[in-house]
Amino acid sequence: MKPRHILLGVTGGVAAYKACELTRQLVKAGHTVQVVMTEAATRFVAPMSFQALSGRAVAVDPWQPLVANGMDHIDLVRAAHALVIAPASADFIGKAALGLGGDLLSTLMLARGDVPTLLAPAMNREMWANPAVQRNVARLRADGVRIAGPARGEQACGEVGEGRMIEPEDIAIEIDALFQPKDLAGRKVLITAGPTFEPWDAVRGLTNRSSGKMGWALARAAWERGAEVQLVAGPTALDEPYGVRWVGVETARQMREAVQAALPGVDVFIAAAAVADWRPAAAQPGKLKKQSGEPPPVLYLDTNPDILAEVAARADAPYCVGFAAETDNLAANAQAKRLRKGVPMLIGNIGPQAFGRDDNACVLIDANGMTELPRMDKLALARRILHEIAARLPNDQS
Repeated sequence: MKPRHILLGVTGGVAAYKACELTRQLVKAGHTVQVVMTEAATRFVAPMSFQALSGRAVAVDPWQPLVANGMDHIDLVRAAHALVIAPASADFIGKAALGLGGDLLSTLMLARGDVPTLLAPAMNREMWANPAVQRNVARLRADGVRIAGPARGEQACGEVGEGRMIEPEDIAIEIDALFQPKDLAGRKVLITAGPTFEPWDAVRGLTNRSSGKMGWALARAAWERGAEVQLVAGPTALDEPYGVRWVGVETARQMREAVQAALPGVDVFIAAAAVADWRPAAAQPGKLKKQSGEPPPVLYLDTNPDILAEVAARADAPYCVGFAAETDNLAANAQAKRLRKGVPMLIGNIGPQAFGRDDNACVLIDANGMTELPRMDKLALARRILHEIAARLPNDQS
């Protein structure tokens, strides 16, 4: 993401302390942050904390403006690429929904025009469930405001339920999504990721070096573009991805079952997983023991199902995208695999230069030829790939 200027509003609530970490993360990512606080927010976190983290004076009082012409409620929001309210209290949500402007932050909401706007609610679970709050949230959504969260969990009052502000790193993801096109809105995208593990005995098995990072990036990029995303993933060390449904599997056959179960209604299937081609013919109970003087056991293999080819061969097949991890002759091998699998698009890369890394380079191959995508971080690459996929989908979703 290129650097943006973020106008961060902080309202009164215990979660205000998390806005400090959000400010730090945004600044570290290269963005500039102008913080605006309500009077109630200053009871929880001192403005000086945000000034130190953002490097900018904090706006609180409309009668003591930061700008020389006294028009903070206009100038601050006009200079912003996005307006983010985190935490957004029930009181502020109500004011915003009704168009009230009794303080600087609420007047900024009124003056925001077409500036992308994100609210991260934070309140007690009963407050969040209150019909009046839900009506106000629905009205804001209808007005084009993005609502991020809240999350479910333990609250400051000791109760457990929905109402916690989502974590700062997740708000940062939501902010990034504000600037992505929504050309996959209304689409369902199914993605496989990571390796599979085929057990030989209770502790050993066949697997590969795939980290799952590319599949995670593709899932995030599809979600950013408005898609409903399900990720079916083999064993990885990655956290569950934000914003998407995640199903964890181990073997190729388990991945096949999960894919088949998720297929109804899917518009795009991206097979980014490094699925094992073979599996031990029989998984041995317990651990195979090495016996002194005896030869090693013989490993017999069976062929695993070809998940991508099976999906592509269906009469109701979604738009299918495959991946090819090669070691040489990338373009020729990837094109041959695309034709063999019967898919409209295939992404080829050099496996040893991709597995486990945070960046990658690849070639995109379809019936019209080959497009080289240079090395870049995997999220940026995933966004490029999703842009190409979205451009190839039919406009009619009926």
